[in-house]
This record gives sequence, structure tokens and C-alpha cells, in this order.
Amino acid sequence: MKKNRAFLKWAGGKYPLLGDIEKHLPDGECLIEPFVGAGSVFLNTDYSHYILADINNDLIDLYNIVKTRTAEYISASSAMFIPDNNNADNYYRFRAEFNRCKEPLRRAVLFLYLNRHGYNGLCRYNLKGEFNVPFGRYKKPYFPEAELNHFALKAQRAEFHCLSYEACMEMADSNSVVYCDPPYAPLSPTANFTAYHTNSFSPREQAHLAEMAEKLVSKRIPVLISNHDTPDTREWYKAAQHYQVKVRRSISSNGGTRKKVDELLALYSPVAP
Repeated sequence: MKKNRAFLKWAGGKYPLLGDIEKHLPDGECLIEPFVGAGSVFLNTDYSHYILADINNDLIDLYNIVKTRTAEYISASSAMFIPDNNNADNYYRFRAEFNRCKEPLRRAVLFLYLNRHGYNGLCRYNLKGEFNVPFGRYKKPYFPEAELNHFALKAQRAEFHCLSYEACMEMADSNSVVYCDPPYAPLSPTANFTAYHTNSFSPREQAHLAEMAEKLVSKRIPVLISNHDTPDTREWYKAAQHYQVKVRRSISSNGGTRKKVDELLALYSPVAP
């Protein structure tokens, strides 16, 4: 089956791991994702309903606009993807506009422009909440029209919320399956890539997420979590079944070398009555 790509570029996107994730996701009526990110799992599964959340309000506002104002959004966004806008001067001018902008449609248009023209598709904010990713220097940034249309169609089955992971998980009921893709645990004290938004995801938050998963599975609601495979994650998820993911990701480490890193899927399955 053809895999559907997200319309955003996204650090830590799950597109390469879809086969493994789908294999371990239980059946259910509603898939709940407290860390939806670019939405690759949502776009490549077939649940009747989706509850999708993220703490990044720009992301959630964008998704609601793509869902409800699709043609208007695609028309306004495509106008930004012209050669004249693919230079550093215009990029930084649009980035400054984005950081001042309060109008939802224009802000959503600028978000996609910055995502596709900025460095490595990163989404990063400073402590004032200002988007601060530098210009990416791509030859011809891709405008994802087909991906936007597919997302908008699938989004008719989804509701999008700007919520904490905890508040989102509390929306689960007996018909739900929960998939969590938190900011990954660092591989070492110096390799902390978790500050994608103005909040970072601490070890305490990682442990609390595991506690929330145990709470849900005690109510017969299955939970699947993905993360780096480290001694910490295996300890946090000790109440789950562990599956080491063989699709590997290269991550830069100190000294400029690159090494392969295993990932872990932790499945909290209700015990049969």
C-alpha cells in the first residue's frame, strides 16, 4: 500500500517507521495522538475517528485551517512558493512578519513557507516564543499540494486540539487506542534535542508519560509509545512489551561522527479478562 507523506517537514517524523508502528498499533474506533507532530501515523492508519493534539498552537491552528478552508489555504500558500521568495532577505522578512502576525490564515500560510524554506524543516522558537530557524538554502522548495489535499480529506475524521499530553490522554475512553511520540529522550546528557517548542520535555515528563500509559492500560485502553532505545526508556516503560525497531536513524554525536541508533516501541496491552 502506498504510504502518504505529511505536508510538513518535521524533525523526528515517523514516516520511516510506519511499518513497525502499524504492526503494533491495536485495533479500535478512535486513535488518540497527544504528540501529533506532522501526522504521519494519522495519515497512514484507518481508524473511524482521530483526536490529535500538540502543545504547538501554530501547528494546531494550521491543521484546523487546512481542514476547514482547504482551497483558500492552498491558493494563498502556493503564491508564496515562487523563486523570488527563495532567498535569505525575503525569508527573514517573512519570518519577522510571522512573529508579529496575529491573523490566523496569514500566520498559517507563513508557517508552511517557513517550514519548507527554513533549515532542515525545523520548528524552533526562542524563549520569547519567536520562530528563529535560519534560512535553509534549498534550490527549489517543494510545494506539497497533493499532500495538503490528502491531509484535508483525512482531517474530516479528525479533531485537533492544542493540549498537554496529559489532558489529551485523559480524553481516551474504552473505544480508544493511544499512540505517543514524545520528544525523544536524549542519548547522552549533551545530546538534548527535545526543545522543539518553548517547553522542553524533561526526564520527569518522560517518566510521567509512562505513568499515564499505565493508568490508561489499567482501564483497558491500549497505549503504544515510541522513543530511543536506552536504559532509561526501558526502565520507564518496564510495564510494557518492548519491541526494538530495526529501521535505524543516524544522529550526529560529538566529534562529528555519525552513529546508528535503535528505537523502541513500548506497547501497553490490557490483560485479557
